[in-house]
Amino acid sequence: MTDAADTSSDTPPSFRLLPGAPDSPVLLHVPHSSREIPAGVRDGILLGDGELARELDHITDSHTAEIAAVAAAAAGAAPWRFVNGLSRLVVDPERFPDEREEMLSVGMGAVYTRTTHREALRPAGFDPEPLLDRYFVPYARAMTEAVAERLAVAGRAVIVDVHSYPTEPLPYELHGDGPRPPVCLGTDAFHTPPALLDAAREAFGGFGDVGTDSPFAGTYVPLEYYGRDPRVSALMVEIRRDGYMGEPGGPAGPGVEALGRALAALVDAVAPTGGRVRSA
Repeated sequence: MTDAADTSSDTPPSFRLLPGAPDSPVLLHVPHSSREIPAGVRDGILLGDGELARELDHITDSHTAEIAAVAAAAAGAAPWRFVNGLSRLVVDPERFPDEREEMLSVGMGAVYTRTTHREALRPAGFDPEPLLDRYFVPYARAMTEAVAERLAVAGRAVIVDVHSYPTEPLPYELHGDGPRPPVCLGTDAFHTPPALLDAAREAFGGFGDVGTDSPFAGTYVPLEYYGRDPRVSALMVEIRRDGYMGEPGGPAGPGVEALGRALAALVDAVAPTGGRVRSA
C-alpha cells in the first residue's frame, strides 16, 4: 500500500494508492466511500452530531471501497486503486475547483456549503481556500501522478470511477427527474471510447437495466489530461444502493460480492491477461 497523504496530527490518511499488477493500465477511483472528517474540519460544520450522521448516510457512497476491493481480488490482473480516506464533506475531489462546476448552484462545489437537502452545512461567508489547499490540491496532484505512472508503464490509463446513488432522488440533485437504473454509466465524449462503454454494459448486464448518464453523467479525469490526452480513457460506474445495501447508510448485503465480480469482469475486458491467472 502506498500512502500519499497529509500526515498532520488531526488528519487521518487522506488517500491511498493501492498497487495492482505492475503493467495494468486500470485505476479504480473510489472518491466518496469514507465518512471520516478531521476534528478541525468538523468544527466548521454547522450540523449537530445526529444531523451530521444523517447527512453522511445520504451523501456517502457506502461500501464502494469494498466493491473495488472485491474486484481487485477477483480480476485476472489486479487493477490499481486510488481510495479517498476522507468524507466528501471535507472536499469533493471530483468537482471542478472553480466556476466551471455546475453544482456550485446548490452549494456543492469542491467544498460543500449546503447539505443534500439544501440546508446550511457551513456558515455564510465560509472561505474554502484552506480546505482546497490542504486536501483538494494534494489529492489532485497525487491522482495526476498515478495516471502518469500508468501511462509511463502501460502506455494508456483507464480510470473507472466507483460510485453509488440512492434509490430515490435527493433535493440537491440537479438531474434527479430522469431514469434511475440499477447501474448508471457516466461517460465523456472525449474520454469514453465505445469499446469501454460496451464492456461495462456487458459486465453489469446481469443486474438489470444498465443506463447511461442518468441520473449522473460524466467521468473523472485529472485536469492535466482532461480533453487533451486520448490515452486516458474514463468511465463512471454509478450503482443504485438498493442493489447492495440498506438505505440510507445501512449495512452491506450480498450484492457487494456480486457487483465486485462484475467490476472485475470489466477490468478483465479492458485489460485482458491472455488467460493468465493472477497469483494470490
